[in-house]
Parts: sequence; C-alpha cells; structure tokens
Amino acid sequence: MSNKVALIGAGAMGGAIGARLAETGNQLTVFDLDKDKVAVLTAKGATAAASAAAAAAVSDFVVLSLNSPKIVHAAVFGPEGVAAGARAGTLIIDMSSIDPDATKALSIEAAERGLRWVDSPLSGGAPKALIGQLTLMAGGSEQDVADAHQVLRHVASNYTHMGPVGAGQTTKLINQVLCALNFLAVAEATQLALDAGVDAAKIPQALKGGRADSAILQEYMPRYVAKDYRRTGRIDNMVKDLNGAQDLARRTNTAMPLTAVCAEIHRMLTASGLGGEDQAALMEFFKGPNKEIAG
Repeated sequence: MSNKVALIGAGAMGGAIGARLAETGNQLTVFDLDKDKVAVLTAKGATAAASAAAAAAVSDFVVLSLNSPKIVHAAVFGPEGVAAGARAGTLIIDMSSIDPDATKALSIEAAERGLRWVDSPLSGGAPKALIGQLTLMAGGSEQDVADAHQVLRHVASNYTHMGPVGAGQTTKLINQVLCALNFLAVAEATQLALDAGVDAAKIPQALKGGRADSAILQEYMPRYVAKDYRRTGRIDNMVKDLNGAQDLARRTNTAMPLTAVCAEIHRMLTASGLGGEDQAALMEFFKGPNKEIAG
C-alpha cells in the first residue's frame, strides 16, 4: 500500500526528495511558495496543494525540507500551516537541518496539537536522494522513528535512530563539522598539488583505499581541479550549520578550534558574495598567483 505523503518545501533538496518519493509509488502532495518548483514534481505525478494545511489534510505523513526554525514554525503552526489541516496522529518528519533545541520546542508544540514529530536530517545531498541512498540520522520515539521509515526507506540506504527528538539534529551538526573540515582540507590539498606541479586529477585514484581517502576526496578534488561549481549545496547553508555546531559547543564547553577557522573561511566567502555557491567554490579562497617553490 502506498503512503500518503505531504511535502512542504520543494527546493533543491526537497525537490530531490519529492522526486524520489513520487517515483517510488507514494501518493505525494506538494506545497511550496515557488509554483515552478511544485510544477517540476507535479510533472512526476505529485499533486499540488494550495497550502501546507491542504497538503497535510490528505496525508498521513508530512515531510518538511526547509531552511530555518523560523520557517519550519511558520510552515507548521502559522496560518494555513500543517497543524491547521493535519489529523490527530499525523507524523511530521522534519528533514531540515535546524537547531536541536528548536527541534525539541517544535515537537512539544506539535504534541500539544496531537501531532507526532521525528527529526531526520540527512547527509548525501540531492544526488543521493534521487537514487535513494541518503544517510539519515533520526530523533524521536522508537515507534515514531519506525513509522517514519515507511516513507524514508524510499530515499535512504542508511537510517539510524540516534535517540529522542533533537538527537538527529545533533548528529547532523557533527556530520557537518566533519564534512566542512574535509571540504576545506581537500581544497587546500588540491591547491598545494596544483602549485607544486602535481596532476591533482590523479590524486583521488592514487589515494583510493588509503587512510586519506574519503567520499569528499573522490567527488570534490576532481571538481576543485576543474573549477566545477555546479550547485548541489550552498556555502551559506554550511555557515548556518557551523553556527549551530559552535552554539552547541559553547553550551557543552567543547573546544573546537579547527571548526572555528573553517567557519570563518565560510563566512568570508559568504560575505564576498559566494554564499549561494556550492562547496566547490572553496577554491576561490586560494585564488592568486602561485608562489615560487623554495628549494
């Protein structure tokens, strides 16, 4: 039996999730303020809704893919929001990347309206969503997380229950710290290879299977070399996540010096107008004439 799913937010990430859900037989109803984004999904068999409330009214599951706690709150609890149309017991699956404390507050407000909440942020980006191979870290009750999997199994190959509501978002912040540091390390290493006259395009194969290998090395060093800046993510979204990680570190009194430097570089690039670019544009930080190699 197919799932009745509402999707609220059909941007780059939500659109990929929606496309996969539609293609795997779910009854998908979509709401987004951008009608062109909705049209992409209706062409794949989804139904457009006039509001988040209308989408939720015909669904058992509501998937959110939005950019901030404020937007999530408005989409769920604002006028014509999800809560205005959803039946009691509807499961909200928030796939946005937002603050763990905000997530806990949202889940409490949802429970007061008779709605269930699972936070299930992701890793893998739009390319992995389209082929059903996202990595998801879920927070919520054991039953709710299990129920959410009825929908999320279509988009994810790795789905882990991390703990109560908010635990998924905390895990996502840790994921983002690791990704951001790796993106920057690979960009820096790429520039060193280029300046030293090594064929950087060969490095991913040369290091494959070794301790320095990673998915980011394999995907992004060739893109760094080619200055392939096609957008599969945004630098300013990483700033948001690194801000969240630093806020959490302050609350837990955790020293994170490397994250601090990495966050500042992302902020600098955002301030210079590159916030909307993919992580591949980190190479712009290393622009300038090559220095003469000593020796």
